[in-house]
Parts: sequence; C-alpha cells; structure tokens
Amino acid sequence: MGKIEGIRIQNYGPLKNVIIGRTLSHRNLQPLGNLTAVIGASGSGKSTLADVFGFIADCLELGVEAACDMNNRGGFEGILSRGADGPISFELYYRESSRLTPITYELEINLDKMGRPYIQLERLRYRVQKIGRPLSFLHLQNGKGYAFEGKEGGQDEDGNVFGGENSKAQKKEVELADIRKPGVVTLGAMKQYDRIEQFLSFLKSWYLCYFSPDEARKLQTSAPQPYLDRSGSNINNVAQYMYRENKKEFEKVLQLIQSKLPGIEKIEPQKFDNGQMMLRFWEKGFDTPFYSSRMSDGTLKLFAYYLLLHEKNPRRLVFIEEPENGLYHHYLGDLAEEMKRNLRGGYTKQFFITTHSPFFVNALSPDDVWVLAKGPDGYSVAKRAAEYPFVKELAEEGVSVGDMWYSKYFEGME
Repeated sequence: MGKIEGIRIQNYGPLKNVIIGRTLSHRNLQPLGNLTAVIGASGSGKSTLADVFGFIADCLELGVEAACDMNNRGGFEGILSRGADGPISFELYYRESSRLTPITYELEINLDKMGRPYIQLERLRYRVQKIGRPLSFLHLQNGKGYAFEGKEGGQDEDGNVFGGENSKAQKKEVELADIRKPGVVTLGAMKQYDRIEQFLSFLKSWYLCYFSPDEARKLQTSAPQPYLDRSGSNINNVAQYMYRENKKEFEKVLQLIQSKLPGIEKIEPQKFDNGQMMLRFWEKGFDTPFYSSRMSDGTLKLFAYYLLLHEKNPRRLVFIEEPENGLYHHYLGDLAEEMKRNLRGGYTKQFFITTHSPFFVNALSPDDVWVLAKGPDGYSVAKRAAEYPFVKELAEEGVSVGDMWYSKYFEGME
C-alpha cells in the first residue's frame, strides 16, 4: 500500500523548482489524490515531469550514472536546468496508509571531482506526532551516514536519537561501497531495515507506460505473465495470465472493451497448441474472426489500459503519458471514468497522467488537474486547476475543466 501526496523537483530541465501536491517543506498544501492529470501547452514540461518518475526508477535499477545517459537524456549536463549549478534534487512525500504519518524521501545528485554523477544526499524521515519534528531513519551524505533498524526510531536535526515506546530500534553507521547507487536499494534488501525495505517495495511497484502498438503485435513465447512491461510487448502473455488466474475479471475486461468498439460483436480468447493465447475478434458482417495481432493501434492501447486497470495485484503507481495518442476521442472520457471507478479511494493504487485531451480532462474535477506552464523566467510552474480564479464556481455550474482549458481559460493566468 501507499501513495505519493506530493513531489518537489529541483534543477531537472525546465522543472527548476516545481512542487505538485503536499511536501514536508510545504505541509499546508493539499495532498494529491489517487488520480492526478497534468495538462499544459507543448513545451510546458509535461514530458519532463513524466521522465522524472522514469529517471528515479532507472536510478534504482541501474544507478545514477546510467540513468543520466538513458533515453537520450544527455547525461547529467543534459538534464540539469539551464543556468543551474546543481544538484538535481527530488523530494517525495509518501504515506503508506491513513493511520501512519507521511515519509519524506530526499535524493540529491551532483557531479564528483571527476565529473561523474553520484548521490550527494539521500534521506528518509518521518514525523513523530508526540515530538512534532521530523526524524531521519536513513541519512547519507556522499555515501556515509546512518540508518535505523526496526519499525521505529530516528534522529533529529540536532543529533538527538529517539525510539518509540518499547522500541528495539538501533542506529547503525553506514558507508556505501558504491555512491552511484541509492542506499535504499542496498539497505532495503536487508530485513532488519523494515521501513527502508517497505519504501523500496513501493518504489519498485511503479509502472511507467511507454506503450508501443508495434511491440504489442509481436508474438511472444508461451509464458503467462502477471504484469505488462513498459512497451506492452507481452500483452498476450498478460491476457493469458489473467484468463488463467482470474477468468471472471478477464471476461469483464473483454465486455468493457467490446462495449467501446463499434462493430465488434464478440471477443474471445483462443489458446493454441503451444499454450499461447491470442484474442479473436468477431466483427459484424464477417463469418471469420481476426486476431489481436491485427488490432488497430487504438484498440491495442485501450485493451492494454483495461488490463492495467484490472490487475490482480496492482502496481501502486502508474504513470501514463498522453493516453489519447491513437485513441478515438469518444473513448477518452470513458477511460477516465473507468480509472476513477477502479481507483476509488484508499492507498492501493495511484495514477499520474499527462494529457493534451480536453475530453479526458472533462471527466475530472478541478482538484484532480494540474496546469503546467512556462513562467516569465522560462522555467515551468505548476498550479492546481482548482486554485485558478472562479474555476470551482464554474465547475459547480456545470462547466467542465477540459472545456475551460480548450477555451484557453488558464492561459495568461499563471
């Protein structure tokens, strides 16, 4: 369980100092909900925001130096905001449940004397209500510092160590062998660091969707898989897994998609002798079906999104960039509504969406939508749609947020 209530980004491309939601340094702000849509003109920083989540995920998997060079990022210098000296830094404000206080994860990346990216600072801390101040249970500077074992305890800014009642928490001095890999990866693999392990599990559960219809059409080996990969190349394997493990939910997905596709009378799975499964589509006016490999780009994407929404054990954070690409615009409002129904409340799953589509945004409330725009200095600024003048009043009168955006209501009001 768990979700992000806010994120602060500094010195990452056009996102020189952007805060979305509530953070430790801005606790008076409203936290993010389970669905956050980010809108804005081309060049406003939406793709960069999506890449922030990808960059953090790549740092965990590959280390910061490789992450800086991946996906045409151009190395540390290519990522760093123009005119900034560094470091590149992130602050994630994360809560595991409504009963627990939030956890703040801070990550700072800079260049060493040899010009190589490394982790300059990494810290996990939480606020203890009785004390009223944040306590760090992981604090590393240049790979050296401390971590607390157990489920409680931490150290404040003055160096005072606190433990919970009947706590067995122990402070341990830590020095990493490789300062290009996050400490949460190394220490989170050890059972004694319960809270770090739990936070790492949350980070590893992220899914960043870079769906490619061409990849999805490729035939894969027969091997049921529970989760879509980033490009969706294993879509038939995931369908096979859901058909085997949760047939009722799979049939529900097929019915939902069938209701969205005009001319399609029936969708059914077919299992081949080698164990692989593909979908057959029965179209009005034709006696023979066609297979999923011949689906249109939009149908494949829609199918992938609905599989994603109905995972048996869902990923806790899903980021989708511009879901409207290749989709008929009438599907987008239905997709947004299905996401809202699927997410409901709680801390099980969270969606981040960047979009250009007013049709998608029309299904959302002003609190769910953030507007990215370029400020006077050329850097991006972010503002919740509900904070613009009269937006809530207009929404209460029946004007949809997407229609306001399409009518250029938000332009010139940053």
